[in-house]
Amino acid sequence: MNSDNKTWSGRFSEPVSELVKRYTASVTFDCRMAEVDIQGSLAHAAMLNKVGVLSAEDLAAIQRGMAEILDDIRNGSFEWSIDLEDVHMNIERRLTEKVGDAGKRLHTGRSRNDQVATDIRLYLRGAIDVILGLVRELQASLLQLAEKHAETVMPGFTHLQVAQPITFGHHMLAYVEMLGRDAERLADARKRVNRLPLGAAALAGTTYPIDRHLTAELLGFDGVCENSLDAVSDRDFAIEFTAASALAMTHLSRLSEELVLWMSPRFGFIDIADRFCTGSSIMPQKKNPDVPELVRGKTGRVNGALISLLTLMKSQPLAYNKDNQEDKEPLFDTVDTLTDTLRIYADMMRGVTVKPDAMARAVRQGFATATDLADYLVKKGLPFRDAHEIVARAVRYAEEEKKDLAELQLVELATFSPLIEADVLPVLTPQGSLASRDHVGGTAPRQVKLQIARWKEKLGI
Repeated sequence: MNSDNKTWSGRFSEPVSELVKRYTASVTFDCRMAEVDIQGSLAHAAMLNKVGVLSAEDLAAIQRGMAEILDDIRNGSFEWSIDLEDVHMNIERRLTEKVGDAGKRLHTGRSRNDQVATDIRLYLRGAIDVILGLVRELQASLLQLAEKHAETVMPGFTHLQVAQPITFGHHMLAYVEMLGRDAERLADARKRVNRLPLGAAALAGTTYPIDRHLTAELLGFDGVCENSLDAVSDRDFAIEFTAASALAMTHLSRLSEELVLWMSPRFGFIDIADRFCTGSSIMPQKKNPDVPELVRGKTGRVNGALISLLTLMKSQPLAYNKDNQEDKEPLFDTVDTLTDTLRIYADMMRGVTVKPDAMARAVRQGFATATDLADYLVKKGLPFRDAHEIVARAVRYAEEEKKDLAELQLVELATFSPLIEADVLPVLTPQGSLASRDHVGGTAPRQVKLQIARWKEKLGI
């Protein structure tokens, strides 16, 4: 392709080499911003017309041409050219071919620097809105499980050792809370995404009498970026989104680890629907939890994207630098990974089958009500440290007898303290342990049901 196809070709005496074209082109990945690029250009053209820089005839031609281009993009007939480097130049060149000089006038008062910054913000704003909807959908799936198992006893773990009885519903609600914080972070990040850089031009603003607030209004931005240098070089919003996404993926990775463990025969707490699992090429009995395993792996991918963006920006002088072309691939990959993970998890959690009997057996294997026995003694007037020591000896005895605390006879328990009487027996049951934790945030079934009701009201479901 002849060098005069470049918008800046008049400055150069020879065409760009083919290798450099391929190395510097971004159209292979930034073409996904085509629709928001057109949206931004139409708002810019409308603003130029409003301030008297662009005629009504030119505006109409641009609007007509852009509508045709948008149709071509949506039906897959638009031909992308690596020679035109990026999504912006591909669309502008096609517009000029369609409407002539009006297409050439579209770029008045802007630069690709503020144009791309605007496109990324428009794209990311839309992506966040989709992701927030998917977070809510996953929370709804978890709430459905929690409601069904508000009273299903399972062991709570610390250090992966049986600690105290909880309910499966309470456990699911922990992830609902995590996702709630993820939604708050993403919604808060969206506020900083939703600022208009267009009008900053290359770095110093423009000599044309533009109305940036009008453009912001047309595009649904909350306001404008107030400093032209910062407007074209800022990628904080992309880093902030990726950081929030990394945290969300970390939460899903933790859930994934638990699902993998719980599905193992050594636990046997749950089963995952077949459509989310695979078999083995050699072992016919295998049913592998591939989705949760892959989510653990993809979390590292999103963490890597965050580090990539932080490293990209750490040494850049103001204002725009070509380095910033490298912001899109990690950002796009983060959007895709989080979006796909949330979508599949919302469906997968609806296909989880809980096995209450296995959970109940596990509760009886680790002296889960030992703390309840200590609390019982404290309520009888014993200092907690003394109660702790007494219960530790009782646990050692029960372990030697290969019994759970609840399986010991009252006469056996009484040998450890004269304060232990018949009223201790319900305290040592998992149900008694659960019921005693009847406070805000506690695992008592009544509290679990109240938490579920609160979240349902909050999510409007």
